[in-house]
Amino acid sequence: MIDPLPYLFGAIGLIGAVGTMLQKDPFDKLISLGILAGGVIPFIVARGYLDVAVTVALVAPITTIFILLVCRRAEGP
Repeated sequence: MIDPLPYLFGAIGLIGAVGTMLQKDPFDKLISLGILAGGVIPFIVARGYLDVAVTVALVAPITTIFILLVCRRAEGP
């Protein structure tokens, strides 16, 4: 039986990469980048690098929040 999860996570990663490439708005780019990270983390876990996966899972959302705050300030009135 073929396991569909790697294909699903690969598709999520590809959707995030293509979305990041096609988006023009910085907010939309960061959301797509978060989707990309969500698709990549299971592959990191599958290789056995649990410490790296935990670090990516903690750092990616935190940095995304900070970058969104900076982008919002840069676009301000």
